[in-house]
Formats: sequence, structure tokens, C-alpha cells
Amino acid sequence: MTMQTHATPGRRIPDWAWHVGLVAFAVLWWAVYHQLAPLSEWITSLLPLAPASHTAEAIAFFLYDVPKVMLLLTLIVFAMGVVRSYFSAEKTRALLSGKREGVGNVLSAGLGIVTPFCSCSAVPLFIGFVSAGVPLGVTFSFLIAAPMVNEVALVLLFGLVGWTVALTYLAFGLGIAIVAGFVIGKLRLEGWLQDWVRDIHTGASAPGLVDGARLTMVDRYKLGIQAVREIFAKVWIWIILGIAMGALIHGYVPEDLMVRIMGADAWWSVPAAVLLGIPMYTNAAGVIPIVEALLGKGAALGTVLAFMMSVIALSLPEMIILRQVLTLRLIAVFVGVVASGILTVGFLFNAIF
Repeated sequence: MTMQTHATPGRRIPDWAWHVGLVAFAVLWWAVYHQLAPLSEWITSLLPLAPASHTAEAIAFFLYDVPKVMLLLTLIVFAMGVVRSYFSAEKTRALLSGKREGVGNVLSAGLGIVTPFCSCSAVPLFIGFVSAGVPLGVTFSFLIAAPMVNEVALVLLFGLVGWTVALTYLAFGLGIAIVAGFVIGKLRLEGWLQDWVRDIHTGASAPGLVDGARLTMVDRYKLGIQAVREIFAKVWIWIILGIAMGALIHGYVPEDLMVRIMGADAWWSVPAAVLLGIPMYTNAAGVIPIVEALLGKGAALGTVLAFMMSVIALSLPEMIILRQVLTLRLIAVFVGVVASGILTVGFLFNAIF
């Protein structure tokens, strides 16, 4: 990625205006982000729909999640574009690859715990990591851990089934994120990224310098803006389509059917629950009430947790968005590795509890 950003004497916008504008943008971003939920509910209330209807829930979900993911994508890609101007892709990979790769998987999975994102919300940071040259396996550890294991899920699980199950879930969830990311990293599948992502990942430009001159801070801002424009142009429509599908499924969860499948005392109940969870979409907080209802109706704990993990770590809307970053082969590897870990967790929980 090349760009002519070096300051010129005739630049009309002074540097201080860029800094003030960035601060103003950050304040506006924060204010808008925290008003998305009430705004989506208010807009939905204006429609001629029953408040608790499936259609109203689906529309409110869509109106909330689309701007939320777009805002996160804007902020994170801009920040990673600025950060990338300081570090070449080669230096970043050298820092987190080779003998440090396992440490990188642990650190990125730990970062996922403290970022309460749903699967689609985690994709922007995943894209940012990849574009900064972070090893693929390390980025996958974050992508798996962020939606699957966070403080919201743990607190709700603690209140529902106790600290023993909550901590066991934490351990297994982190284990899946770390091991799956490590395995994917060892397979060296960077060639299976989409071409435009691979070009960014290999680092086509020399960060920090433009035409032999060192970048100013404003130049770095411009690189961040350019990164947002380039990535948005490639993924925005798929984000909307993915969340639209997730909203439809979110509003029409077939709870009775799920209870019949997950209450079955058979080996196939765990893989069936995983397959049932993949087309659905919600975050950890949203799926907990479903988990509570299923357990209350007699579903097996391991089967229900496997379902929960598949919903928030392998959602179909997430796959649609990732399709613009990963090839189908790499998505298949990702799904296969993570699904294997989730199946293991489900069977072990059913055997232990």
C-alpha cells in the first residue's frame, strides 16, 4: 500500500486542527456508540409491530448491530493503520512468530477475554491484526476467545450454574482458543488469505518513511484513514448481509426444537447441538437466557455449552463476513479445528457433570 502523505508547505489544514479533529471524532464516536441500543429500540418502537414480536426483535437487533460493527471497524482499522505506520510487517511478525508464537496465542486469547465482543464485532480487530502482519494463528486465537470467553459470559454462567462450571468453561474456552490458533499457525496457511489481505499482510510499503522522509503524525492519521477506506470498500456489504441473516435467526430461535435435540441421551446430541448453533447469531449475554431455558427443560449441560460455544464462535454471519478476508479453504480449516475443540468440551462436560 502506497500513499503520498508527506507534509508540504502549502498544506491548508494545520497540524493542530488534525489533532483537535481526532479528539472530537473520538468523543463523538463514544457518544454515538453508547446511544446505539436505546436508539435502535426507539426506532423499532415507531414501527407498527408488537414490541415482543419476532419481527420487532429481529429489526432491533439489526439496527443495533450494523452501526455497532461499523463503528468498531472504523475505530480499530484506523488505529491499526496508525500503529502499522510505526512497525513494518516484518518486525511485527518477528516479534510474535517462531518461538514466541505460543506466547502470542496466549496473549491474544487473554486479550479476547477482556474484549466483550460478539463474533462479528471481533472481526474488525481480527482484520486489523492481520493487516498489521500479526501471525495468522495468533489472530485466530483472539477471534475465537473474544466472543466465546468474556466477563459477561462468565458472570452469567456463575449466576446460573455456579463457579465450578464457570471456571471450567473458562479453562476449556481459553484452551480451545490457544490450541486452535496454535494449530492453525503451525499449518502456515497465510497463502489462503484473500489476495488483498495477503498483500497487506506481506507489507508492500515501508512504514515510517515516504519518499525517504520521515512521516509526521498527521501523515500517520492519513494512513489510518486510507486503511479505513480500503477495507470498508471490500467488507461493508458483507457485514450488512451477515448481520441481516443473524438478525432474522435471532428473532426466530426454534427453542422447542433445540430442547428436544439437546435433551436426547445419545452421543449424537453434542454434534447435533453444534450444527444447530452454527446458523444462529448472538453474543454471550444474548445466548445465556437460551442456555438457562434449555437447562431448565432438562437438556444436558455439556450439550448446551457446546451449543453456546458454536453460536458465539462459529456463527454463520461471522463466516459470511470472514469470507471477504479468508478463502473458503481457510474458513473450512478454522471451522474444523474449532468445532473439534467444542465437541471435546461438550463430551467432557457431559461425562464430568
